[in-house]
Amino acid sequence: MKVQRALISVFNKSGVESFAKGLTDMGVTVISTGGTAKLLKDSGIPVTLVEEVTGFPEMLDGRVKTMHPKLMAGILARRDVPEHMETIKEHDIEPVDMVVCSLYPFEEVAGRRGVEDEVVIENIDIGGPSMIRAAAKNHAGVAVVTSHEDYDEILAEMKANDGALGIETLRGLATKAFHRTAHYDFVIANWFSEADGDFPEYVMRDYEKVLELKYGENPHQRAAYYAEVGMRQHLLSQVTQLHGKQLGFNNLYDLNAARGICDEFTLPCVTIIKHNNPCGCALAENLTSAYDKAFACDPVSAFGSVIAVNRMVDVSLAERLSALFVEVLFAPAYDDAALEILTRKADIRILRNEERRQANPGELDYKRVIGGILVQDKDGDIEERDEMTVATRRHPTEQEWGDLIFAFRVAKHVKSNAIVIAKNLATVGVGAGQMSRVDATRVAIDKARGELAGAVIGSDAFYPFPDAVELAIEHGITAFMQPGGSKGDVTAVEACDARDAAMVFTGRRHFLH
Repeated sequence: MKVQRALISVFNKSGVESFAKGLTDMGVTVISTGGTAKLLKDSGIPVTLVEEVTGFPEMLDGRVKTMHPKLMAGILARRDVPEHMETIKEHDIEPVDMVVCSLYPFEEVAGRRGVEDEVVIENIDIGGPSMIRAAAKNHAGVAVVTSHEDYDEILAEMKANDGALGIETLRGLATKAFHRTAHYDFVIANWFSEADGDFPEYVMRDYEKVLELKYGENPHQRAAYYAEVGMRQHLLSQVTQLHGKQLGFNNLYDLNAARGICDEFTLPCVTIIKHNNPCGCALAENLTSAYDKAFACDPVSAFGSVIAVNRMVDVSLAERLSALFVEVLFAPAYDDAALEILTRKADIRILRNEERRQANPGELDYKRVIGGILVQDKDGDIEERDEMTVATRRHPTEQEWGDLIFAFRVAKHVKSNAIVIAKNLATVGVGAGQMSRVDATRVAIDKARGELAGAVIGSDAFYPFPDAVELAIEHGITAFMQPGGSKGDVTAVEACDARDAAMVFTGRRHFLH
């Protein structure tokens, strides 16, 4: 399809001058509106005003300017239907071969604080989406351009083909256009739904593909990674892969878990994830010490793990990691010498995280079920010590307090039922995903493989019976942190008092299914 006549009406004017000049240099007639027309004229680009085509001026403060048969019929007329072409000729309407349009910035304006509803509503574009949809519907004969990022490629293809665009390009542009208007409409619909509260009658989300994945959880499952459009950050935003094979489904799922734990702490932290649970996590004065403690928790499970750290990886840590098979390493930075050591292994996927923006406030959590989704608030709250209650006669020591808070924060990221045994700000045993709390305690004790005297336990939920508490005390546990709120609280506290152990209630459960 050869482009001979283009309608340009853009709010985002980035690159539009050079694009319009490129079109006119190839003999394309440019029609434009308002501010866009003025910008192009001031740049010396020949422009035909919309009102010269329609015979009507812009009206209602610009609400009506392009919605006219002289333009819409020129966009919608099918070039392969003689009756269509005869009809528009009869009414002295010329075909429009290209529509270049960017919409009013509704999403940006609606996202600002303190903006009045009237201002937001005035940023609902009407003519723009109508023109875009019309052109996309008739994409076999009309090019629809909705992003300035496509300008250069379009000009290049037209120059190489005597001003023409191929059907694959036209269909690709139409696909982008319909996604653009669909996203625009759902953002507007969501804004209106906010009046219904946090959980409105309808929930709409838009996702954009970030990565093709080799396969899903298993090789027979196809997979891809999509990021939610409009979110401030996502799992791989501002993340660069420096080395290694393509990221896989399980890599990303485990990376999400690793990042969640690291984000809980400001001290140097190393988190080792296997099958979406931590098999080791520790805090220390530096990453090497933290790694040694985290790895010691479960060195067997650490093989083939995903590891996240919250400081720059130096030579000392790189040398430790080079002795282990690591699927993914995630860090904010890497020393050059450390990177040289790590890249000697071909398989390790090395990711550098340069995301410094805060997480999305009020982000909701979605879990897929058959034919729908469960929606809840994200479990992002962190309990502070002054909000907690000591339920036993003995209060924790300062050492125990630090270990308890550490263990409880880690337990929030362990599949329930979850028991985390910790000592010296490091996990020494993790019991995950068990059907009873006493079984989770047994698993954690077995994983610890040794003397637990002076260690503490963080439990993601209350103890309905004293059995798990008694079992832990028998193996040397001296303090517990749990939400409380069970009828069995009294017996759990009594079991602690009988053995001079301490128990702290946080008042908040942290199940993770």
